[in-house]
Amino acid sequence: MTVEPFRAIAISRLAHRLKTEGRSIIHMEFGQPSTGAPAAAIARAHQVLDADAMGYWESPALRERIARLYDQRHGVAVDPDRIVLTNGASPALVLALTVRFRPGDSVALARPGYVAYRNTLRALHLEPVEIACGAESRFQLTAAHLAALDPAPAGVIIASPANPTGTIIPDAELAAIAEVCRRRGIAIVSDEIYHGLSYVGPTASMLQFAPDAFVINSFSKYWSMAGWRLGWLVTPAPHTETARAHIGNLFLTPPSLSQHAGLVAMDAHDELEGHVRTYARNRDLMLDALPSLGLRKIAPPDGAFYIWADIGHLTDDSLAFCERMLRDTGVAAAPGVDFDPVEGRRFIRFSFAVSTDEVQEALDRLRPWFAALG
Repeated sequence: MTVEPFRAIAISRLAHRLKTEGRSIIHMEFGQPSTGAPAAAIARAHQVLDADAMGYWESPALRERIARLYDQRHGVAVDPDRIVLTNGASPALVLALTVRFRPGDSVALARPGYVAYRNTLRALHLEPVEIACGAESRFQLTAAHLAALDPAPAGVIIASPANPTGTIIPDAELAAIAEVCRRRGIAIVSDEIYHGLSYVGPTASMLQFAPDAFVINSFSKYWSMAGWRLGWLVTPAPHTETARAHIGNLFLTPPSLSQHAGLVAMDAHDELEGHVRTYARNRDLMLDALPSLGLRKIAPPDGAFYIWADIGHLTDDSLAFCERMLRDTGVAAAPGVDFDPVEGRRFIRFSFAVSTDEVQEALDRLRPWFAALG
């Protein structure tokens, strides 16, 4: 069992070191909003700090509010008892995998995909079955991919919008994936952490097509609360008690302060949609500028806040490329090998979750640098 390092962290460490040396750094290496939590959530946190000693606690009101979210966004009824609050999406992933699978089980996932899927599977002694997903499938898993696997895996991890590509699986394809999984007995884990961040219309939840799916979400992205470490897992009813037993032993509860703030954040609609409009402007700036940088092959950034760009005409070592770009320009990006250990040597990922001014400054720095590369 080998758990590979998250190489973007090494890029970030170098970026912070250069910053302490006086360099101007633009952080586009991590998928985290540059904005803070909604103002009302921060105000609520101040109130709670003054009035509540806090302790181990899972907020019934927050679980009920999350259940309402599925009704409002997707028309899906979810029993609040099926919602397990977690310390962000990462423990929710661990929870889903430990509850549903046993060591030795195989779990399919797209390549490219979020680095922690593969590494968490390995750490839990599960077997990742990576499926190469290129431009022909918009870098996403399809029902045909899953139907062709022999033998059928025990499970599959779906992500829509996806990291690192930002691509969204169309509703019809989600329905087809759900049908193949029903027919073949494949358990679904759906990572929906980027829901709310779409530039092509509403994004469906897997619960609309597979009510027995495990669904992961978090306050880190849309609600701009990455540092508050708050997320949740929607569990199928037969697995809810086991999930609660696992989280009680492995993680206890998420921070009480975060739960109080998160409940208020869920109703900060206008402020949060303002963030989405900023990301949309940043996306447009990136898409307009990429061809002038020579980056003409990218995944369709339907949602999230990423650009997955092919740099194969310039290098076959994306890690070294990102290090050089950072040192030369002060712009940090994530090397593709984190997300695709096979083809990722020729890809990089930009996050455009920074401010619009920072996106513009990054592009101004990168244009002459890429031009000099030829």
